[in-house]
Amino acid sequence: MATDLDRDIQRIADHVTSPGQMFETKTVERRGVPMPAFLNAPPTLAHYMAHFSVLHKDAVFIVDGDQRLTFGEMYAAASNVAHGLVTRHGMQRGDRVGIAARNSANWIAAYMGVLMGGGCATLLNGWWTGEELAYGINLCECSLVLADPQRAARLDGIEHDAKVVVFTHDGPPSAGLEPVWAEGDTAATMLGTLGPDDLATILYTSGSTGFPKGAYSDHLGVVSGVMNYVCQMATLLQLFTERGEAPSVQPSALVSVPLFHVTGEIPLFLQSFAMGRKLVLMPKWDATEALRLLDEEKITYFVGVPLMSYELATHPDRDKYDLSQCKSFAAGGAPRPPEHVNKIREAFPDGFPLLGYGLTETNAVGCGNLNENYMAKPGSTGTASRPLVDLAILDDDGKPLDQGKVGEVCIRSVCNFLGYWKNEDATRAAYTDDAYFRTGDLGYLDEDGYLFIVDRKKDIIIRGGENISCIEVEQEIYAHPHIAECSVFGIPDERLGEIPAAVYLVKEGHDVDPEDLKEFLAERLAKFKIPQFLWHVEDALPRLGTQKIDKPTLRARYQALAEKAGTA
Repeated sequence: MATDLDRDIQRIADHVTSPGQMFETKTVERRGVPMPAFLNAPPTLAHYMAHFSVLHKDAVFIVDGDQRLTFGEMYAAASNVAHGLVTRHGMQRGDRVGIAARNSANWIAAYMGVLMGGGCATLLNGWWTGEELAYGINLCECSLVLADPQRAARLDGIEHDAKVVVFTHDGPPSAGLEPVWAEGDTAATMLGTLGPDDLATILYTSGSTGFPKGAYSDHLGVVSGVMNYVCQMATLLQLFTERGEAPSVQPSALVSVPLFHVTGEIPLFLQSFAMGRKLVLMPKWDATEALRLLDEEKITYFVGVPLMSYELATHPDRDKYDLSQCKSFAAGGAPRPPEHVNKIREAFPDGFPLLGYGLTETNAVGCGNLNENYMAKPGSTGTASRPLVDLAILDDDGKPLDQGKVGEVCIRSVCNFLGYWKNEDATRAAYTDDAYFRTGDLGYLDEDGYLFIVDRKKDIIIRGGENISCIEVEQEIYAHPHIAECSVFGIPDERLGEIPAAVYLVKEGHDVDPEDLKEFLAERLAKFKIPQFLWHVEDALPRLGTQKIDKPTLRARYQALAEKAGTA
């Protein structure tokens, strides 16, 4: 049965999307299927950033340590980066320009500059090893990579096809970004050239196939994803205004998630332009520092992987800080245990926990569950995000299943990515014939249209919001010359949701200690991918009738052992 909140959101959403209103929709065709898009949306991210940077030019936009930059100052900095990329480094329209760095004001200026100069912002995972970075660079044919010193050092001596330009995070943008800085009017010129069909971004996704794939999107897709979030925020702002609960301070958010992930990029960073929202950057997650910043900067919105808000809720010093301005504690990237939802609500009586569900391939758009509705259905990721998302539960043949039946969660919208770079087979496999993206998650819709995720089709682990391919980790374990068999799987963890674990058998006449294997993997995998638990067995791993290793049996057996030992 629909709640009062459901009905209010539906009423306001119907109004703001009606003819003549700000979020009126039109019909566009994607993959041969008509679907809704916003009539009045800016044609590109460059136009979007230009418009709202002028609108909010005097408001504080970025707080990065001692730096405080307004929207106008950030836009001016990005304009100089755009001109420098074109005139000093030869960036052309559509060129893939990699960004390999931690979060900072200069990361943001670099991202904006690439797009404003007509390039494609290619967001390399800042946690990757040098070999992984090189793979991502070559996969998407980056001509140029903007890297901070730490990531640039990882690439030293590793073969790749891009020119690496090093920038730093210290000082004002004109200093840290000096290697790509030049005053000029490239950004203004590009506003008359770029259109919605131009290439905008590439983000990397680790699915069940092992190696990362580059999910590319045009400006129409990314702008639509951003504006769908803006539409939802406008709907909620109207509702809170009706209730007398509208915020009285500048909207603000703590940036504790990487900007190279879609959650950091779209609902957090890019949505902030339209909202005039201040972003306070944290280079590295620390719960005590987060509490201090939430208090000092009067943060109104917090988003992170589920463990982050739970750490804040259970922090022993929580009561020493004034967090009354923070009205929303959002999570994405992994499900929250239902018991955490109540804990967060109890810890922060002035705010509510929220949960979002979206993927790299959907440009973060999917479902949302918030406030009273989340408290009532804490196990659900919520309803389809209005007005662009078409959510369906489909069988293996792409046919819709009845309400309540478990099938693959599929999402269709104009926000969806165009494909995987130079991987047409994977792109075809990712979509049904009628343009639904197959998420790889299994779930069902209840009688109110709320989505419940029950399992995962893809062989991946989600550790604190970071996808880990089991196949990729297995391949690297098998690279050890003394490993005969192995199986990698996830086991539950209260803080991170899941952690990687592995069982392995060594070749006859050899011995490989778990710590030695971890050291071997440390040279081949990013730290977060290395199994935290390694079990060395003496007998061959169990097999299914197909002769594949029986991973479900192993997972159940070793999860039970971990729980018995108090480690899971």
